[in-house]
Amino acid sequence: MDASPAGAPEVSALAINVVIPPDLRWTDVRRGEEFELQSLTVRLLPDGSLAVKAYGRPTAGGRGAYVSFAMPDRPELRALVGAAANRAAELWRGNTGFG
Repeated sequence: MDASPAGAPEVSALAINVVIPPDLRWTDVRRGEEFELQSLTVRLLPDGSLAVKAYGRPTAGGRGAYVSFAMPDRPELRALVGAAANRAAELWRGNTGFG
């Protein structure tokens, strides 16, 4: 994410998808439709900062549009993102390559 050693591939961003546990979910409205936010997409940007977007399903049912929402600045959601990043790092370290 920072300067790559000579000859190393340049990685521009890393992303993980995180399921929001039911007790941490929230609702938000977009275009007159209420959504229950059920997942987070967390991107590690080249400068080391994080960008987080939340996605979910309409509370009225159906597929609805693929619309992103901002993640509220709540300590329990920040902790979820931190724990998910640590888990993703463990999974990357333990990868066995292509099957």
